[in-house]
Amino acid sequence: MSLNLTIDLFNNVLRFTHCMLHPPGALTANAFTGTYGVNYGRIADNLPPPESVVTLLKAAKIKNTRIYDADHSVLTAFANSGIEIIVGLGNEFLKDIAANGERAVDWIKENIEPFVPKTRIVGIAVGNEILGSTGGQDLWEALVPAVKNMYLALERLQLANSIQLSSPHSEAVFATSFPPSSGAFREEIMPYMRPLLQFFSQVGSPFYINAYPFLAYISDPTHIDVNYALFKKNPGIFDTKTRLHYDNMFMAQIDAAYAALEKVGYTKMEVIVSETGWASKGDPNEVGATLKNARTYNYNLKKLLYKKKGTPYKPHTPIKAYIFALFNENLKPGPTSERNFGLFKPD
Repeated sequence: MSLNLTIDLFNNVLRFTHCMLHPPGALTANAFTGTYGVNYGRIADNLPPPESVVTLLKAAKIKNTRIYDADHSVLTAFANSGIEIIVGLGNEFLKDIAANGERAVDWIKENIEPFVPKTRIVGIAVGNEILGSTGGQDLWEALVPAVKNMYLALERLQLANSIQLSSPHSEAVFATSFPPSSGAFREEIMPYMRPLLQFFSQVGSPFYINAYPFLAYISDPTHIDVNYALFKKNPGIFDTKTRLHYDNMFMAQIDAAYAALEKVGYTKMEVIVSETGWASKGDPNEVGATLKNARTYNYNLKKLLYKKKGTPYKPHTPIKAYIFALFNENLKPGPTSERNFGLFKPD
């Protein structure tokens, strides 16, 4: 069963405008100047064709999206739509591109150049959750060289001023995240995280985090108030170090990322949520994976993002997030929840 939100829910979605990358050391404009995006995952055999998805996104006034590859049928369908898109460089390409800069040039020539500017490709996500639970040591070592080679390739092809690089992380990169002020990266990933942050700081890229109160809640439903996870009325938590109060877990997760960044010297790097959402169906042990909770989470999150509100720790920096996901994906492996994060039904 999928989350059947109406198009009216999205009528006030803010525009995600073009980003501008500058040479290392220079200041850069924000990559995501709206506040609301949607992930367009496609691990399914019952989804509408990309042309129909463009029609849906335009009708719903959703003007920014992410995909997890560089599928040519999708990029062709998005041409002249005005929808801005971040494409993904799959984890399987990282080692090859890290070892050979020409491979990065070839990948961009094949997957980016033929489609711009008609298709508004504004970013490339280099890998997904590499330094968390997804990547092993070989991918950890490949990430930074791959990112640098991709950037050099964009510069060589004169695309670095319009396409920004990123690399989304899972919550598994943190050793601690509660209370928010205790946020800190795991020591074993720091030899790889530190140079990645240094490079992204130089070229003006933000820190992308996949933040899921849903996953935190189902891991410990006894001790976590579901209302705290769903943006509903609750006592909240108090961070004694910062003396800040949190009435929802989503903001606490973002501020934990800011705390971790500050501890390693990146006080000005913006945190953007690359994925967040709530499953509408799950296995018996996935407490809280219901249609009602999914509707509540996504609706309340959308309202929050529309207000352009900051977190308790960063009140003047509007929260920006991509919702996961546009559709249920019936071929995804794993627990039932993995296949039931969709905002819309396939029809």
